[in-house]
Amino acid sequence: MANIQQVAQKAGVSVATVSRVLNNHATVTPKTRLKVEQAINELNYEPSMLGRNLRNSESRLLLVLIPSISNPFYTEIIDGIEDTAIKNNYNILLCDTDSNPQRENIYFNLVKNKLADGIISMDPAVDMQKLIDLAEHHPIIQCSEYDENSCIPYVTIDNELAAYHAVKHLIKLGHEKIALINSDEKFLYARQRRQGYERALSEFNLPINKEWIYNTTQLEFEFGQQAMKKLLQSDEKPSAVFAVSDTLAIGALKEINSHGLLVPDDISVVGFDKISFSSMTNPTLTTVSQPMYRMGCTAASMLIDSIQGNKVESIVLNHELVIRESTMG
Repeated sequence: MANIQQVAQKAGVSVATVSRVLNNHATVTPKTRLKVEQAINELNYEPSMLGRNLRNSESRLLLVLIPSISNPFYTEIIDGIEDTAIKNNYNILLCDTDSNPQRENIYFNLVKNKLADGIISMDPAVDMQKLIDLAEHHPIIQCSEYDENSCIPYVTIDNELAAYHAVKHLIKLGHEKIALINSDEKFLYARQRRQGYERALSEFNLPINKEWIYNTTQLEFEFGQQAMKKLLQSDEKPSAVFAVSDTLAIGALKEINSHGLLVPDDISVVGFDKISFSSMTNPTLTTVSQPMYRMGCTAASMLIDSIQGNKVESIVLNHELVIRESTMG
């Protein structure tokens, strides 16, 4: 493989002139630029991106923080981030934090040491104070989950409104006994979705029964099963369930089926996210659709703009209620 010295020799110029051509300096004359470019093509010279990036104090690497790679919610968002990054000549490094502060510190240090240019954080359990401190000197974007009290830009949906629409749909179907399977309310999205649930019930003068509200510690399928099992043991069983994630809702569906009950005849179920599995259940799952791919594209574009020194504003994207068999009688 040819090196920069061979290119300079073939073009009859100095190594510094070749470097100026590669970096598009305006001081190079068109005639000299043409000679250098011809030499590069004839020798099939490929400049070292690492060396160029180091000279420009950039890595062309974006970090994407997620709490768990096993959660299917993140798949489409990551696709959007990666596609947008590649279009803009960036690469991404997927960082599974496992909500572990030691892992977070490793990834934060990559940015501090200029081995990465910025971070897209999707980890609801991230140490927000450390993220805020890092954002004072480095580009950071929050995606999906965010801190409403920080100045870090974010892209998300209106979780409260989305939950309100989901529960209102159940009420319009005639349900008055509606349960909520929520996650840990230390997370903002969980608090917002509960607010939407309670807003819909209050608007139609329906009771908010604490016995019908179950908080899980994780979003895996089995936690939805456990929640549904508990709800079915209530003295007065709910006729419908709103779960704050599709994984929880799918777990609930499985538990309902194991009790010999039918969905939606005996109990209607609504999920949240519209992951791919939600269309493969039996019955198919009514769910709130988040524009996950677009969310990822938007987050990546925002981060790249921030890296380039542009001012970035937070963005709230639209959601959609996708009505399927789990609420259709």
